[in-house]
Amino acid sequence: MNKTYIQLILGGARSGKSRLAESLVAELAKQTGLTVHYIATAETKDSEMRARIKQHQLSRPSDWLLTETPLLLAETLDQMIAPNTCVLVDCLTLWLSNWLCSSYELEQWTQQKQRFLAVLHRASEINCHVILVSNEVGHGIVPLGELSRVFVDESGWLHQDIANIAHKVEFVMAGLPLTLKNIEHTP
Repeated sequence: MNKTYIQLILGGARSGKSRLAESLVAELAKQTGLTVHYIATAETKDSEMRARIKQHQLSRPSDWLLTETPLLLAETLDQMIAPNTCVLVDCLTLWLSNWLCSSYELEQWTQQKQRFLAVLHRASEINCHVILVSNEVGHGIVPLGELSRVFVDESGWLHQDIANIAHKVEFVMAGLPLTLKNIEHTP
């Protein structure tokens, strides 16, 4: 029996991945009474992103605890994981974009990613659920620009590392989840 349930939900833009994650968390909280922590990684850089963020805010229950962290996800998640909680992180590729588009070096991103993976490993010792949402971008052509290629590479490696840790991995397309990995657990 796993004390913790770590789930990775992947999909393209507007695939329904966030909606699936939020519905899973809402149902889990309803059934078990777990406290829900929502960690948002988006930054409001323009009106279009503000509209996306507003849409997400309106779709989730008001009793969920919200923390916004565009860069220090490992530290934030480490503070949120606790017995009888559920943490929803949306979105890992925005977190990666924030790092790659900041003035930080790739080595700093690698260190932050390793800290994040260590927190996920530590979470497996606690009665806590962690649901991670991310964009799958590796289905297209290899981008021409260096930053775009680094982003595709780093997101692919991040997803592989998390999938190795996760109990369940789902790919969402057209609002339909396809289970890629499912290790039985008892919630």
